[in-house]
Amino acid sequence: MQPFPVPPDEIPVGGVWQRGRGSASRCVDPADGSVVASIHAADSAQVDAAAAAGAAAAADPAWRDLLPHQRARLLCRVADAIEEHASELALLQTRNTGKALAETSALVASAAGTFRYYAAALETLEGELPPRRGPHLTMSVHEPIGVIGAITPWNSPIASDAQKIAPALAAGNAVLLKPAEATPLVSLALARLVHAAGVPAGLLSVLPGPGSVVGDAIARHPRVGKLAFTGGTATGRVLGRIAAERIIPVTMELGGKSPTIVCPDADAESAVAGILYGIFSSTGQSCIAGSRIFLPRAEYSAWSRLLTEGAGALRLGPGTDPSTQVGPLATFAHRDRVAGMVDRARDEGARVLCGGRIPDSPRLAQGAYYLPTLLAGLAVDAKTCQEEIFGPVGVLLPYDDEEDLVAQANATAFGLACGVWTEDYRRALRLAQRVEAGTVWVNTYKQFSISTPFSGVKESGLGSDKGRLAIRSYQRQKSVYLGLAEEPIGWALR
Repeated sequence: MQPFPVPPDEIPVGGVWQRGRGSASRCVDPADGSVVASIHAADSAQVDAAAAAGAAAAADPAWRDLLPHQRARLLCRVADAIEEHASELALLQTRNTGKALAETSALVASAAGTFRYYAAALETLEGELPPRRGPHLTMSVHEPIGVIGAITPWNSPIASDAQKIAPALAAGNAVLLKPAEATPLVSLALARLVHAAGVPAGLLSVLPGPGSVVGDAIARHPRVGKLAFTGGTATGRVLGRIAAERIIPVTMELGGKSPTIVCPDADAESAVAGILYGIFSSTGQSCIAGSRIFLPRAEYSAWSRLLTEGAGALRLGPGTDPSTQVGPLATFAHRDRVAGMVDRARDEGARVLCGGRIPDSPRLAQGAYYLPTLLAGLAVDAKTCQEEIFGPVGVLLPYDDEEDLVAQANATAFGLACGVWTEDYRRALRLAQRVEAGTVWVNTYKQFSISTPFSGVKESGLGSDKGRLAIRSYQRQKSVYLGLAEEPIGWALR
């Protein structure tokens, strides 16, 4: 393994790397509590400078007048740079988030693929010539918004960053990126690669710091013409109110409490493996985690036993250990929050089938670990079944028939994802249509494609990420009418 790169305490503000003028924040390796780096946050004056530089860079003919294939060439260079530094970026993210190297390597590859995909989409995305309905030719064209405010979470930084930066740049904009306060390192590393690839420096600023300071300043800045946010629903509501007051567009991917449905005919080996992956990979720190596991009542005991045995056999450890399946949570504060929510579940009457505590192994004593946990004995309207835990905690819930199942699956404020395990494709399609969710997986889980739109319903989000039309969400539509009549408009000649 190559030496771990310790990043300097600098942030890119409008093309200039400088120390943040806000408070310093320690980036901690949650596997052992060691300090990886210290990064000073941006302050409101630096947000203002970044926004001004971004607006100027977006309006500069050197960027504004680039043809699509020329801009696409720059995005491909970014993808090449990410791939060239893939192992370094993966290790950096593992040290800052605790994720297993196999996962962070996949996230880095996803980021490179995202830039490459939007380069291809940009070259092939076409405008429209609506049918003529009079003596004129109409064109529907799309233009950059200008400056985009992008706010990303701590659980999958580089992939989330790319899913906002790449289409926004493809659309011709500048981006002010605010990574999560606790995990900014890989976002700062990505910015260096974007700049080194030849993207004009003022087009991407990375502004770490508290959401209440930096995120708020970005959202309220008059030069920011759109907000793109991935994170918790409570913060999404705040940003939604700001966007409404400013009358600017916003896309939001928010929280989830996703159902995983086991049908009576499900293949046991595939279902158990998929369910365990769906809730315990990423240590449960995933908006689409399958945290509500619905089991047919007649076979509830058998499925419960299989899942409990499987969860108990998962291997905990640091992300740098190739055998690790479940790493530490991203921060010690979040580990303690998850533990507190499991304690509350006990107060609600939950039975702990496995886990339910901080591990007592001396090997894990210095890290932010929590055992994979399965709970039973709760009603679907219990707080534990309604609120996002964002940790390695799943709840087993019985159902009687399809009507009961659908009612329980939809009995939540969220609607992000759903998993269905069945050998009956008619049932699978029926459930996919009836469950309120933006994404439904059948006989698989947590599989993604940058070419496929991703969205949530209800309190899980607004608008879509991914897909070729994501570029359009970072643009303004304009209609152009070209008059073809030989005679002047008659009204003025009466």
